[in-house]
Amino acid sequence: MVAQRPDPEHATDASDPDLTPRARQWAATMEAHGAGAVRHAHADTHAHVGAIEIATRDIREAREDEQLAPGATRSAGGGRRAEEEEPDPWRTCFERDRDRIVHGTAFRRLAGKTQVFVFPDDHQRTRLTHALEVAQVAMSVARACRLNVVLAEAIALGHDCGHGPFGHASEDALAPFVDGGYDHATWGADVVLQPLNLCAETLDGIRNHSWSRPAPSTPEGEVVSWADRIAYLCHDFEDAVLAGVVSADDLPAVVAERCGRDRRQQLHTFIQALVRTTASSGTVGMDDEHAEALTAFRTFNYERIYLREESRRQAQVVDRLLGALVDWYRADPGRLAAEGRTVDDDTDVVREAVAFVGGMTDRFAHERALAHLGWDADDLPIGLETATHP
Repeated sequence: MVAQRPDPEHATDASDPDLTPRARQWAATMEAHGAGAVRHAHADTHAHVGAIEIATRDIREAREDEQLAPGATRSAGGGRRAEEEEPDPWRTCFERDRDRIVHGTAFRRLAGKTQVFVFPDDHQRTRLTHALEVAQVAMSVARACRLNVVLAEAIALGHDCGHGPFGHASEDALAPFVDGGYDHATWGADVVLQPLNLCAETLDGIRNHSWSRPAPSTPEGEVVSWADRIAYLCHDFEDAVLAGVVSADDLPAVVAERCGRDRRQQLHTFIQALVRTTASSGTVGMDDEHAEALTAFRTFNYERIYLREESRRQAQVVDRLLGALVDWYRADPGRLAAEGRTVDDDTDVVREAVAFVGGMTDRFAHERALAHLGWDADDLPIGLETATHP
């Protein structure tokens, strides 16, 4: 498909008499504004910053060491990576991680992967918007507690890059093909993001963000574990209310009375509780009153949203679909090669098939099922998925 651009972006010559006024105005910006040694984005620029000292990485690392809490994770040089790298002159090691994740294919594909609703409407979350909301919560907590905000952000943005299509249902579908099962947390850190050569602390936080895993090695990683749960409970509930699956009045009293009935109140309450408890106790945690409310909230979401009958039926479809795709690709390595995957005599074909299918967006998995498996469109997953948030 050829990308279509609006008319003004076709224009390069502002003197072209056939251009519309808007197109002529756009073309006039082709070479920026001004002349001489400095060009500006705007003709009337007034962004005068005065004389500044460039905040190089080493200067910022020194300031960071002075400002962060004693137990916060420090940035140091190029970071602890599987393959050693020279430090970046401007960015800390965790800023480089954050940038690599954001520019990575796996992160972009989260826009096409299920959070709770398959093929969500304009207002429902995708796996990408979930990651962004987790990052917002984690950064808010990390900033207030004087932890390394960028490390928390990097972990949060990358924490779900190991998810397959159609949400948590994909983990059960792909598990039979992977020794020890398919866990999106470990798969994301050890397989999907491995080519990015991220820092050990970032990968550790991603690998261990699920509560069923060992504790992360950094306080920033533990903050993301809490932020993930807080974010998905609040926004999944909001999406379900907008979809008519549940009502705000259905919330258990312990949640509604302590945390409110809408996402804004709930996020504010849980973030405040996490910050205050962490600051007073010296460990990343939440007080009993709000932790009890969070547990009640999670139980409610499981019973009324994630494990409702429609979700269970969709999970069965997802299981058949993804299993059939893995079987189709592993049956002939040439099929993987035709998709651009590297396949040679040393390739573990089953693992490569799982990696390819696990990396698919919902829509791409649909398309491949229609093209290769002979499935009818009416038999493909659509609607709510079942979730088993760890």
